[in-house]
Amino acid sequence: MPSRPIHLMWVEACEVLSEAERLQRQFFRPINAVRQPSWEPPIDLFETQDALYLTIALPGVDPQRIEVHLNGGSLVVSGFRPLPSLARAAQIHRLELPYGRFERRIALPAGKYELVTHQLQYGCLQINLHKV
Repeated sequence: MPSRPIHLMWVEACEVLSEAERLQRQFFRPINAVRQPSWEPPIDLFETQDALYLTIALPGVDPQRIEVHLNGGSLVVSGFRPLPSLARAAQIHRLELPYGRFERRIALPAGKYELVTHQLQYGCLQINLHKV
């Protein structure tokens, strides 16, 4: 029976731990956290010699309801995805997509950055940060 390479097992273990941490943050919030974000969108972060590029999955979010700003060594993306009006009067059999207020604080690699562009395309927010 062939064994899997050790580095693949570590990658899988890290992915499981990351998902467990995300679920813990999502479901074990304090009861009094009424205005707190209820979910965090997934991201991809790429670095080149002169910039950082981020892709944040935000399908169904109105671009007018998204805020993006730098805060110290982090990028903060927040907004709101409403429950579709059709779902409010329907019997829901499955609800896997998160709705409500979201916020994602992304720790950036060491350095100074300026926000160059951010735009929503095909349900993903594309962000370009220039290294200063």
